[in-house]
Amino acid sequence: MIAIGPHKLRNNVLLAPMAGITDVPFRALAWRYGAGHVVSEMVTSKSELWHTSKSRLRRQTAAGVTPVAVQIAGAEPSTIAEAAIRHHAEGAEIIDINFGCPAKKVCRKAAGSALLGDESLVKAIIAAAVAAVPVPVTIKIRTGLSPDSRNGVEIARIAEGEGVAAIAVHGRTRACRFDGDVEFETIARIKAAVGVPVFANGEITDAAVAGRVLEATGADGVMIGRAALGAPWLPGQIAGVTGPLTLPEKLAVMRAHLRAGHAFYGDPGVKIMRKHVQWYLKKLSELGEPEVRSGLIREFNRLLDAGAQVDFLDGLRPKLAA
Repeated sequence: MIAIGPHKLRNNVLLAPMAGITDVPFRALAWRYGAGHVVSEMVTSKSELWHTSKSRLRRQTAAGVTPVAVQIAGAEPSTIAEAAIRHHAEGAEIIDINFGCPAKKVCRKAAGSALLGDESLVKAIIAAAVAAVPVPVTIKIRTGLSPDSRNGVEIARIAEGEGVAAIAVHGRTRACRFDGDVEFETIARIKAAVGVPVFANGEITDAAVAGRVLEATGADGVMIGRAALGAPWLPGQIAGVTGPLTLPEKLAVMRAHLRAGHAFYGDPGVKIMRKHVQWYLKKLSELGEPEVRSGLIREFNRLLDAGAQVDFLDGLRPKLAA
């Protein structure tokens, strides 16, 4: 049984926090189908953005999901600490700090994976967060800034020394983004260097791959990211909680996700849910060849209201029967 501080996880297969993706509807489905742990989308630590619509939505929790974990991003120890206090006051039971996002708009603000180049600042940020709240602090990192500057082991040691309760590692550098082989050997060295739970992340697509990654790294668990797009049941399947889903079952999940997105976002949900439905349709090979599914995606993306989107999904079964 893996634990983050006092919180025992259901299993060791986690859903990665992904900004703009793992919102409340997505996390609720991943949890329903057996993910061992889920974390909010990345929320900025800037207090002046606390009351924006985006921040409010990203801070919301999925009913029944426990422990409540919120990921924050920022570049200043004081603002990270203040954000941790605010999130804890709203009910966060775990504070996760993002040191792994490679997105340019995040790194331009000297946040996310850009911070890996300043070990003293990483130390100060973690120390400030740990001191600010009485709940576990976790981090997500990469293996370093670039293949010539891999300091993931040093960062992990610093983090453990400052009181971090768990570390998730995407096995690529900031410069590599999502390209090239995943550095499972670096994750193994990080795991060997610390005593806190370490979760391996990067190109884990099914249970067989997860097993090989755990064997190669010695990690305590795995974190599933992009492979779960259009497949929120995947973490639970890798964990052995959920079995194979039939096409009707997958279509039902997609429909439930669509309806939940409409309810959560209101009118903007029509546009937001297009990307999610696209990810589902790309993976549902049972619906036809890639060009057929591409046509379905184009057709869906032309729809302008929530009712039409639901009707479109409801019409997929008759099309199949024909």
